[in-house]
Amino acid sequence: MRDRVSTGSDAAERRERRGPKRPTTTLAERWTNVDGVDVFFRESPEPPSGAPVMMHVHGFGLSGRYLLPTAERLAGDFHTLVPDLPGFGRSGKAATALDVPDLAHAAARFLDDRGIERVTLVGNSMGCPVICEFAHHYPDRIERAVLVSPAGGIFNQPLRRAMGQISRDGTREPPRLMRVVTPDYLRFGVPSTVRMFKALTRYPSLERMLALRIPTLAVLGDRDPLMPGPERVRYVAEQTDNHILIVQIEGAAHAINFSHSGELAHLIRLFMADRPIVDDPNSPGHARLYEIHRGSQHPPISES
Repeated sequence: MRDRVSTGSDAAERRERRGPKRPTTTLAERWTNVDGVDVFFRESPEPPSGAPVMMHVHGFGLSGRYLLPTAERLAGDFHTLVPDLPGFGRSGKAATALDVPDLAHAAARFLDDRGIERVTLVGNSMGCPVICEFAHHYPDRIERAVLVSPAGGIFNQPLRRAMGQISRDGTREPPRLMRVVTPDYLRFGVPSTVRMFKALTRYPSLERMLALRIPTLAVLGDRDPLMPGPERVRYVAEQTDNHILIVQIEGAAHAINFSHSGELAHLIRLFMADRPIVDDPNSPGHARLYEIHRGSQHPPISES
């Protein structure tokens, strides 16, 4: 494991230029260096002793900042990590552009750097294909997967259609989300956006997801224009024996980790304990949870 803060004045100056000096989260903000790239991440300041490790994986063109509302709620239950993967957010860029498999390998090397062998991964949008690819290459290192608004594949093609979906979603998200994600998109840039979109649409997201052999929670918003309707999702999921539990959050669009953090954190706790899916008593009237598919290989509901 490397030092949490890299040495050298040049590296320190680069970090100062990349982000705000004030902390933006209750999690600890830290730096490390992985394969020569400065990587920015957030972590539970005092992880519970013996708590499972849970890492949150951000989406297309973004940093981990918009994942913080959910990650912060779970930081007292899990050893929580929220990195900006190389090329995203405040982290530096790799020598060559990264595609989905490259990002999965980068996530594994970040965990190596932290001395972490096994992890539960929570992703949003493009973060979900990254998780599926991680599970494909490192099946012994992932305990469970939470796929929130999984993106990619034929439903988001071609680029014109995807841009229209993203535009519609923007009108359905909380206005404050734009203040969080706009700097990330501007930093990521147009050339990187086009290149990453092509890599994402080529990735076999559905096949990889259905092939997962670990307990998997997929979370959908009923107002998400980037996802097929629940009937189509249920139909596809029922075509194979799988380990997937699919839950819909009524009233949510695409960025559930930001807009419905209370409901999502509650749902993740239920999933991790194999408890029945019920509404969050601490979020009355905000949204409702509906289980729409439970794969035949998914763990049974715990009686404890």
